[in-house]
Amino acid sequence: MTSGRVVLAQQAEQVAYARIGRQGGSDPLILPSVQDGYVRQRCATGGFVDHGGPMTPVARSNVTPLPWRGAWRPSLGGELPSGALRRPDAIGVRMGVVDIRRRNNVVVTGNPEGPVVVLAHGFGCDQNLWRLVVPKLAGDHRVVLFDHVGSGGSDLSAWSPERYSTLRGYAEDVVELCRELDLRDVVFVGHSVAAMMGVLAAADAPELFAKLVLLVPSPRYLDDGDYRGGFTAADIDELLESLDSNYLGWSAALAPVIMGNPDRPELAEELRESFCRTDPDIARAFARATFLADNRADLARVTVPTLVVECAHDAIAPRGVGAFVQAQIPGSTLVTLDAVGHCPQLSAPDRTAAAIAAFTGARP
Repeated sequence: MTSGRVVLAQQAEQVAYARIGRQGGSDPLILPSVQDGYVRQRCATGGFVDHGGPMTPVARSNVTPLPWRGAWRPSLGGELPSGALRRPDAIGVRMGVVDIRRRNNVVVTGNPEGPVVVLAHGFGCDQNLWRLVVPKLAGDHRVVLFDHVGSGGSDLSAWSPERYSTLRGYAEDVVELCRELDLRDVVFVGHSVAAMMGVLAAADAPELFAKLVLLVPSPRYLDDGDYRGGFTAADIDELLESLDSNYLGWSAALAPVIMGNPDRPELAEELRESFCRTDPDIARAFARATFLADNRADLARVTVPTLVVECAHDAIAPRGVGAFVQAQIPGSTLVTLDAVGHCPQLSAPDRTAAAIAAFTGARP
């Protein structure tokens, strides 16, 4: 067992990369190594386990494997690898380039001859939340999945509070991803806050996108004059303060509200576990970028055909929000799913996939 010390990348001053094997020497778990740091591992039960000093064996069933956090560095020599993007030092760690496919844990599946559908997850989630929809689309679509930086299997060393303090950084990632994969005529499906990432990306690079599907979108969660986003200023303040003070407790309390469907508690439990797998510091920054955003003025900049999909009962994005989005995007269409909650790709995957496929021109 090779020893290693790990600290969050944005806190690091000197980074090297170490390969740390599991017991038995197979299927290596690869983690970054930092001088004078500590080992931090994700746990399947939520949260993190910190180990001071050399890494000790941990039961495989209790650890969610983390992807390689590595990056190509000019000091190592060699050619710039395919798919790598030069970036400045954004996280206090000298990095020469970022491999976009690795950065965003990109997965491509489905029919290579079909319309390209890019599925983008929302706050506190990862691409796994699309797993019930993907099989229903894959027969007739080329499906591209990815994780936002800081989520799921993404490269955490690529995260920085500067780039991801607003949704703009995430939207830039979407554009970079499409260009790296040489995608054209993309149907971008953005869930929740990712819907506004799609709005920003399509407004800035319309040549890449054929259509947008905005799944339970909200351009602003905060009530403002006649606009009803569903939350008062006091609601948002309380939500963010609770997240800051007790992230795991916040996750347990909010997951059932977001998911709805109290008769199906396993759905809320899955969302809670997804929240708990997210680093709390990254989650705090993402929450502020999400709940304090105001993208209402950006809606009119969308020039591609757009489908707005709302749920009949959604505590996070109430019915009036979907109608507002549809009214602001010229020529867009509003569809209301007979579904409950803010994650219809889990609670109503058949209806969600059918709405997407009908809009792309194919039916699952």
